[in-house]
Amino acid sequence: MSRNTGRIPQSYDEIVRQTVVEPDSSVRPSVAQEQAAREGYRALDDQEQALRDRVAGALATAGPSAGGVTVEISRDMVTLRGRVPHPAMLRVIEDAVAGVAGVSTIHDQVVVDAPAVFDAP
Repeated sequence: MSRNTGRIPQSYDEIVRQTVVEPDSSVRPSVAQEQAAREGYRALDDQEQALRDRVAGALATAGPSAGGVTVEISRDMVTLRGRVPHPAMLRVIEDAVAGVAGVSTIHDQVVVDAPAVFDAP
């Protein structure tokens, strides 16, 4: 609860105003920075980096639509995140990554973009 108003602050800006001496001098973190802070940073060892490079190479051969997919490696587990334009691309990406030596588990969190909706004439 806030010392001044008796209610719980609801936003980042309210918290800053109540806790930072000169709130105008503070810099608000970006959404990506906030997400990175929640997830934490973990450096890849040499084997994980090599696996990441092989998976990235396999995604490059899957076509330009796979360019929006990011790769995270944890030992022999690969997590794929991002967006693709159509459902068939999901299968292409999964098959490409599954064929990489050293991959034992694939967590596919790739999302298919919604099709464009056109107004009827």
